[in-house]
Amino acid sequence: MVNGENAADGVGITPRLADRLLQAGADAITLGNHAFRRPEIGPYLDSSDRIVRPANTASFAPGTGLALVQVGASRLAVLNVLGSLFLHPASSMFEVIDALVERARAETPLVVVDVHAEATSEKVALARWLDGRVTAVIGTHTHVQTSDAHVLPSGTAFITDAGMTGPHDSVIGVESELAIRRMRTGLPVRFETAQGGVRIEGALVECDASSGRASSIEAVRIPFP
Repeated sequence: MVNGENAADGVGITPRLADRLLQAGADAITLGNHAFRRPEIGPYLDSSDRIVRPANTASFAPGTGLALVQVGASRLAVLNVLGSLFLHPASSMFEVIDALVERARAETPLVVVDVHAEATSEKVALARWLDGRVTAVIGTHTHVQTSDAHVLPSGTAFITDAGMTGPHDSVIGVESELAIRRMRTGLPVRFETAQGGVRIEGALVECDASSGRASSIEAVRIPFP
């Protein structure tokens, strides 16, 4: 599973880039608060069964918040929800998550939730609420990998943020000088994607395919030559 919401020059995703990620080996793509920043993505979201946008966006928005994908001999359910702090979804993720998980578990015990949120507390609360009902809750959005990867008491793997795949000689992916200029002056500055210190970050979860319970989770950080 890959979160691809910043694939298009740091903001949003396009159908071409989504296809490239899937062709490169991603089983599913999740999104976030920039899901609809590229207007051409709407029809793609409606037609694809391997890319999901946050389930608690407006009900009439393109796409779905749940995908079922085949991974080897197993079926995996991928869910995507958006936190409330600073992101302003149409409804709270807690209003939709139980029904989503119930739908997913009717199809497979392997369920992964991408919680795209600003607040650490929201991510931890969701993971605790879902402990024992899903395989993993993976936090995204803040671009900084956290050191709290662990398995909760009832078998759900959790990490507050999986980190950022991209240039780390930057301010969360943006050319440092540009980000600093905007912060120091308060004036509009056109951001550009940085280039240096590229690395792949994420999390590796081991689980039992029949029960869906996780046995381990490890943060992954791989420098890119």
